[in-house]
Amino acid sequence: MTTKYLLAISGNDIFSGGGLYADLSTYSANGIHGFVAVTCLTAMTENGFEVFGTDQTVFGHQLNSLKNVPFSGIKLGLLPNVAVAELALDFVKAHKDIPIVLDPVLVCKESHDVEVSALRDELLKFFPYATIITPNLVEAELLAQRPIKTLEDMKAVAKHLHDLGATNVVIKGGNRFSQEVALDVFYDGVDYTVLEYPILETNNVGAGCTFASSIASQLVNGQPVKEAVRLSKDFVYEAIRHSDQYGVKQHYEKD
Repeated sequence: MTTKYLLAISGNDIFSGGGLYADLSTYSANGIHGFVAVTCLTAMTENGFEVFGTDQTVFGHQLNSLKNVPFSGIKLGLLPNVAVAELALDFVKAHKDIPIVLDPVLVCKESHDVEVSALRDELLKFFPYATIITPNLVEAELLAQRPIKTLEDMKAVAKHLHDLGATNVVIKGGNRFSQEVALDVFYDGVDYTVLEYPILETNNVGAGCTFASSIASQLVNGQPVKEAVRLSKDFVYEAIRHSDQYGVKQHYEKD
């Protein structure tokens, strides 16, 4: 069997729950060899959870080192600033014939000091090259610049993001509308599919990264987009359900 190579352009989560750790673990679980171009480091400081973008020159060298690897797909996660995003976009343009999954992490849940407006404009440039984008509700609101209060709003925003150039959109709704059911909406430009899963009590982080990485893995393994989304929801749900519930929340709450 030919080895498949999947690139994660993503950040280093100091608590190892999300980012490149979730990406590589998911690739491995799907029988794929993973590569990483690291976009940032993170750490807890006196100011809370902070993101430190990789030096632009260093990040460029990382991508240049990988230019001849025969990747079967690319998954993009946290792009901390415009400079890093521009380099990532150039790399994506050079690989536009393979599956591209964009997880547009505009706002870290722990910090809101990202250059949101400038990054939004930059992320929109990825849309024509992305096979699918996977924003959560906050990110979808920021990208579309309109609020989401209901399931119908989710559908309308998914269509708006499609109109902005995204071929396929899945908005991760979580439990905003219900404490019993997590709702996600998938839109392919024609049909809406609502995915419902029971809420799981957990402190785990990295579900969004794992979801996007699983979609990328499924696409590389030959699944159509809608089926890749469904299989990835199953994968994430089961991963959380069988986790040890360690979670990193306790680290944030110390001191």
